[in-house]
Amino acid sequence: MTPKIMRQVWSVVEKTQTKTLLQMDDASLVQLLVKQTKNQASLDCHEADFLGDYIQSRLPLIRDIAHERQYNLQSTFN
Repeated sequence: MTPKIMRQVWSVVEKTQTKTLLQMDDASLVQLLVKQTKNQASLDCHEADFLGDYIQSRLPLIRDIAHERQYNLQSTFN
């Protein structure tokens, strides 16, 4: 995976609503993030499969980021 695609993946994660990141099941979330990344970059089937595996392996980190974002948002309003 190229650095450009990796940056796009994490940009998509940052732009995705916290609620979505926390409430979707793993398979649906991977599909969503791959689809959104593919909309920004032209990927062949092999790259898309690799991207799906990469995202799957990073789901705990993605959800941790979303929990942190949710906590910070709640702290702001309290």
